[in-house]
Amino acid sequence: MSIRSFPTPRDVYIGMSFVAAPLLVLAYGILRLLDGMDGVRGPGVAWTTGHVAFLIGLLLFGPVVLGLRRMVTGRTTGLKLTATGSTVIALLGLAASVGQIVIDLVVGMRAADHPEMSRLFEQVQGYAGVKPAFYTVGPVLFYVGLLALVVLLAMAKPPRVGGWSPVLIVVGTTVMAVDLDLLPIGAVCYWLALAPLGWRVAQGEAQHGPVDRADRPALA
Repeated sequence: MSIRSFPTPRDVYIGMSFVAAPLLVLAYGILRLLDGMDGVRGPGVAWTTGHVAFLIGLLLFGPVVLGLRRMVTGRTTGLKLTATGSTVIALLGLAASVGQIVIDLVVGMRAADHPEMSRLFEQVQGYAGVKPAFYTVGPVLFYVGLLALVVLLAMAKPPRVGGWSPVLIVVGTTVMAVDLDLLPIGAVCYWLALAPLGWRVAQGEAQHGPVDRADRPALA
């Protein structure tokens, strides 16, 4: 059985972040597909709206990462170091991803058309370190750290999340890495992995309680 307590405003905020962050990424993925229906992406309303949604979603993943860290319990030094290291890695990746989206938004707002936007991207990414920091290496750290935290919670005794949660994170990350057009599918995987846990936190259930049947995603 899980232990319940009266939810604090922080519980509600963190719990709703678990639910809302993947949904905002889903919104970005859908708007991205709509933006590309004419063969090019950006600049325009769909580009800007989608990136704003993605930016808010990324910012909400900050409380998600910190919330996951709070749920990792254990007295061994190795576990504490692993959890803290995973949190730092995830937050660094989030910072890189936020930087990427800010660059994309600024370029999209400055460019009058797609060719100019492409030229501005080449100019910005031409600066030393920008591409690996914000586009290729840096953002990957978020997914590595997030997966590590979810794995730690799934391996806890008793488990804090179901064993399906790390699998969904891996599947979601993989499909997004294979093709960004599959980003909505990846976002749904993240939602299924994180939202049930978010509802528990938002409702005031103790963050250190074991996983129960309510945490299993309804797939049918």
